[in-house]
Amino acid sequence: MISFVIPVKDEQPALETLCAQIAEAAGQAQLEIEIILVDDGSTDGSWAKIVELAGRDRRVRGLRLRRNFGKAAALTAGFAEAKGEILFTLDADLQDDPHEIPRFLAALGEGFDLISGWKRTRRDPWHKVWPSRIFNRMVGTLTGLHLHDHVCGFKCFRADVLREVDLYGEMHRFFAVRAFARGFRVGEIEVHHRPREHGRSKYGFSRFVKGFLDLLAVWFTIRYGGRPMHVLGTIGGVIVLLGVLCLLLGGGGWAALILVLFGLQWLGLGWLAELRLATAPPGIRQYGIAERTGDRSTETRRDDRAADHSLRS
Repeated sequence: MISFVIPVKDEQPALETLCAQIAEAAGQAQLEIEIILVDDGSTDGSWAKIVELAGRDRRVRGLRLRRNFGKAAALTAGFAEAKGEILFTLDADLQDDPHEIPRFLAALGEGFDLISGWKRTRRDPWHKVWPSRIFNRMVGTLTGLHLHDHVCGFKCFRADVLREVDLYGEMHRFFAVRAFARGFRVGEIEVHHRPREHGRSKYGFSRFVKGFLDLLAVWFTIRYGGRPMHVLGTIGGVIVLLGVLCLLLGGGGWAALILVLFGLQWLGLGWLAELRLATAPPGIRQYGIAERTGDRSTETRRDDRAADHSLRS
């Protein structure tokens, strides 16, 4: 079983063609598939189209989130519903070509856990392409995973990756980076990128600012996420030491005292971070599902309810 998890935000004109192309590519390769379309707060009739497609093809299932929670939450919702041993993510705007599916699977079969697409010839305006290239180099430098296109939404990976890598905020851009940090084998293939036929891009220049801040957060969590006291405590300890030295040497006065207090604040942040890490409950969901189409096994729903009950307890 191969699961396709596709976030949808106002892409109603593209959905029927997208599902048909995925079904065609899967049929040619004789693949058993399911297509999970996650409506992330669309206002253009996308949900009605998803319901229609699910009614015509049992391989298509839909989720409608109560509002626009963002791409990471939409992907997480779809992953929770997926039954496949291998998963694909791609955008719903038809710019990702489903006929690349066999090439992804062939690359995955070479011993990788995750294959990311590389839109070498990108059908987007220059003001999106050039900042993206700079951003990709920054990601490679800070994380050690050197891909040409970290933000490409067209990816293929084994279900095992989801057991160790979760998504929140806008961290979908760094899914491959976080998988790599957990020791999974990550590869890349060049993919055909098509011009947009319907609608408009949901992302503006602000995404690069947010992406840079998220990159810093990813770098910090990868290096110090399991040991925040090491970095926060070190900074605090150095500042406290400077303040104490100033006091002992008879200089500084109030400035030395302020240094000591400032350093103690950093140490306090480190202790709070360690306490939060030690007591944080696992598996808290970031989304709410309003409706669902298609079947899920009774056993799966029972397991979900049991997990929800254990969290509430």
